[in-house]
Amino acid sequence: MKGAFPINKFEETETPFYYYDTNLLRETLRTINSEAGKYEGFCVHYAVKANANPKILNIICQAGLGADCVSGGEIQASVDAGFKPDKIVFAGVGKSDKEINLALEKDIFCFNVESVPELDIINELAGRKGKTARVAFRINPNVGAHTHANITTGLAENKFGIAMTDMEDVINKALSMANVKFVGLHFHIGSQILDMGDFAALCNRVNDLQNQLEAHHIVVENINVGGGLGIDYTHPNRVPIPDFKSYFATYAKHLKLRKGQKLHFELGRSVVGQCGSLISRVLYVKQGSAKQFAIIDAGMTDLIRPALYQAYHKIENISSEAPLATYDVVGPICESSDVFAKAVDINECRRGDLIAIRSAGAYGEIMASQYNCRPLPKGYIAENL
Repeated sequence: MKGAFPINKFEETETPFYYYDTNLLRETLRTINSEAGKYEGFCVHYAVKANANPKILNIICQAGLGADCVSGGEIQASVDAGFKPDKIVFAGVGKSDKEINLALEKDIFCFNVESVPELDIINELAGRKGKTARVAFRINPNVGAHTHANITTGLAENKFGIAMTDMEDVINKALSMANVKFVGLHFHIGSQILDMGDFAALCNRVNDLQNQLEAHHIVVENINVGGGLGIDYTHPNRVPIPDFKSYFATYAKHLKLRKGQKLHFELGRSVVGQCGSLISRVLYVKQGSAKQFAIIDAGMTDLIRPALYQAYHKIENISSEAPLATYDVVGPICESSDVFAKAVDINECRRGDLIAIRSAGAYGEIMASQYNCRPLPKGYIAENL
């Protein structure tokens, strides 16, 4: 994999920074369009929260995907990148009046509504503008996913969505309102899911809910199943593109779509995760009493996933072909949790070596902070280095 990095250019670039392999990104997007395109009515949106780098957004927009946004800032970033408003959906449990007004002004496709109070406010603000807001209700399906507890979203204990028992009452309330139009149902059970059985379980729950609604003559135009497909953090070289074939085929097999119904997906991590790497430089190699540390200039401010989720990222010394040695790879932040990996085997490190932390294209650059008054990392593609 070292040959895939333009190391000569890296030597001249101030670290830490994010590097995006846009060839891999485009191949991933081609695979998504090919696999989703096998099925009538499948519509794919990109979850902007995964990575909002303008260059990345523009490439995804050019591939024809819509945008899934969870803030007014993401809506604006999507519009600026060229996404058409009629392919933008807006989710989130705490939409502010300012954000709702922006979405109304842009005339986005729909709001994914998560509570009755939110529905009331959208109706009120749309009325003030003389507009009709399209809404889909995010229903909490109480379906568990085999993933980290912090990124499950479909259980009754989570803050997201409307309870299944309240679904019909909320839909009927919307149908009586003057300035909203009910256009669909939205679901999302979590992130970094690799077990297709979790998605099949969601399909079964959606089938039951649709049958329930149809018994009361309620027709649903759009079903939105969110995203959640994971990536292979352990083998980014061997499995650079997620299993989109099985993912879309699972929904085609298990979800009973009605005639003319559209099925929406909101993929984030699986689109951009493998194309991004955090590039850092070794500052010091420190020999402790019981272990050896490779201290690099990237920290949890640049990539917080290991500290926040105890997440694994493959780490490579892309400057060295020396024999393997064992290190705790740590950053410079004044926190004990600023650790990328413990007891990891990488090529022997020397001061100045370039370190690549792989599979960092999702929830990397976008979650960076300026803690310790550190500058935010820049993001580059090959032609911009």
